[in-house]
Formats: sequence, C-alpha cells, structure tokens
Amino acid sequence: TLGIGGGIAPEYEGASDYGFQPGGIIQGKVEGFDFQVRGPNIYVDLIRDAPDSKWNIIAGPVAQLRSDRSSRGDIKDPRVALLGIRDTAVELGGYIGIGKKGFLIPPASLTFDLAFVHDVAGAHDSFILTPGVALASPVSQRTFARLGVSADYVGGGYGRTYYDVPAIAAPIPALNGYAIDGGGFKSIGTTLLLVHDLGGDNRSGWALFGLGGYKRLLGQYARSPIVRDAGDADQFLAVAGIAYSF
Repeated sequence: TLGIGGGIAPEYEGASDYGFQPGGIIQGKVEGFDFQVRGPNIYVDLIRDAPDSKWNIIAGPVAQLRSDRSSRGDIKDPRVALLGIRDTAVELGGYIGIGKKGFLIPPASLTFDLAFVHDVAGAHDSFILTPGVALASPVSQRTFARLGVSADYVGGGYGRTYYDVPAIAAPIPALNGYAIDGGGFKSIGTTLLLVHDLGGDNRSGWALFGLGGYKRLLGQYARSPIVRDAGDADQFLAVAGIAYSF
C-alpha cells in the first residue's frame, strides 16, 4: 500500500503553533516479512507467521529521524528561537510484540508491542522506550479502522536537549531557566487511522485514508517553560490523503 497526503501538526513537540505536515504510508509484505513506513519511521517484522495462525509474533528493527527544532523556520515563538536549533536525531533500535487475530470478531486483531530506539547521531544521545496497544478492525464492508494508544519513556539526554532552558540574556522577555531531572514518562497519546476503499476489493485499488492523533505531555516535560509558557501540553495531529494497494 502506497499513500500520500498532508495535514496539520505542531511545529515541534510541545509547540502551540501548527503548520502543514506532509504525510504518507508505505506498508506491505515481501516474502512473508511485514514492513511499515510512516513519515520518518520504518518498522520491519522479521518473524514470518503461518497464514492460519491465530497469533502474530513481532520482532524486528526500527529506524527513525527526529527533526524537532532543527530549522529556525519551524520555531515561531521568539523565546524558543533564542534557544537555538537542534541537530536531527537518527534513532535506531528494535521492537517486539504479540498480536491476537480474531479478537472480539474474526477480522479484528489486538496487538501489544514495545519499541526501543537510541540516538546514534549525537543530537540527544539518549533513548526512547515506547509501549503500545492497538485494535484493528473493519467497521463496514469498505472501511477499516485502527485505534492505537502508546506512551513514551525517555532518557535524561532527550529531556535536556528538548526541554531544558538555560538562563540567557535577551532583548525580549525570555523563558525562565529550567532543568530536566533525569528520565521519565514524557507523553501518552492515541491515534485513529481510517481507510475507506473506493473499489470492490480492500486488498487492491484506490482508497482514502485519514489519521487523527492526540498526545499529552506529562510531568516535568509539561512543566518546562518551552511547553507551559511558550507552547501547549496538548498536541494534535490530522492528516488525510489517498492510497493505492496492490
């Protein structure tokens, strides 16, 4: 399945300003191996399950890019702009999980997974641990839905890179100094993906898709002046587009 679209998203994590967000989907199966590319992330499942199995065992590599505040054009708040830009993070790792096919109704599935990535480019030089659960099911003969809930636990380097505020002198009112204390749960959120088939076979042909998401920043990350004073702990995402399956 190949999909392309666009929508709106925060300029960076914790921002209250929103901008255009390109969106795309690439997912499929090659020689029994599932893969997904969503935005700057790629997941590959290296476990091949039997076609008639009621369980889906998941394990494989993950790679993703993080470009938060890597461009001055993406930072509209002048107080945050004073803190400078950040390097793009290259996060590599893996994920494991298990899924139950036929949950509640035969076509539905329930999946639990856990992803771990670490920045190897030196941008934040830390890790992100993401547990998640997702329910996928058709909601009509031509419409499919996937509802997911996940959380992010991050290392101290991540918090210091994106949420610390050093004391600086500036000609405009600046943010108060703030320091993250170690790692912790950064956020919890949910996403809903809807795919509507435009033909008679949801495994091939054209379809419309829409993705909505909500994330809430937590604890010391939500209390950072970057979020509390210059941004918003409530983060929303909306993307729509068209996809083709073959």
